[in-house]
Amino acid sequence: MANGPNPIMAGWSIFKAIIAIPRPRPAGSAEHDWSMFEAILKRVSSGGPDSVVEEVEALDAVITEAATADPDAMSREGSLAYWLNLYNALALRTAAKARMRGLDSMFRVTGAFDQVAVVVANVALSLDGIEHGKVRRFNDPRIHAALVCGAASCPTLRDEPYRASSLDRQLDDQMRSFLNSGGLVVDDGVIRLSRIFSWFGSDFVRPERMPTLISSRRRAVVESLRSWTAIPPTFDRIEYQPYDWDLRCSVG
Repeated sequence: MANGPNPIMAGWSIFKAIIAIPRPRPAGSAEHDWSMFEAILKRVSSGGPDSVVEEVEALDAVITEAATADPDAMSREGSLAYWLNLYNALALRTAAKARMRGLDSMFRVTGAFDQVAVVVANVALSLDGIEHGKVRRFNDPRIHAALVCGAASCPTLRDEPYRASSLDRQLDDQMRSFLNSGGLVVDDGVIRLSRIFSWFGSDFVRPERMPTLISSRRRAVVESLRSWTAIPPTFDRIEYQPYDWDLRCSVG
């Protein structure tokens, strides 16, 4: 099992993104065409995780094209879909390059999350910058089931891009799928949560304050998840699962 991020450095990266990245201000109706990205997702879904190494050039083209768009000229839903898709395309490309180098984790790639990966609307962005400076500022905690960082314990990446017209349904589906496929496990009175809910549980408890570095009580986090999965009315305790950072790009 590969090592994960240094907690202090991760917190600093989040803080920098919140301070330095301009807040999204979508106020239009433009749409971005993600058909090339959809074709990649379908191929990786059918070809398996190793097939992502064959998609580096195609992902480069998707990212280059997406970087010419103005997400603030889109609707709120279109802009959020844009940032989710761009993040996932960048993460897939990084994971593909890591696999090509024989690395076992995204965290073996220097600067994978905190170095500039793309420039959009004259703003230089890393993966952390997109996640914490853009995506989390839409105040929708379901995004934590939609962003995929190339780790075995990540949610499974959808085999379709996010789109404005279906975003609410897609995010609800992602939350249910993630929780019911191991993100929340009930075993003999013990609730075991994905460690994602340790890091970002407050986004579910207080979404209006996203992004926040303030933690929430475990029971409050569990109660915030009842909309997406069955949770017993009473339970003995709550634990967080270990997180497997080994490189894996699951699309389904």
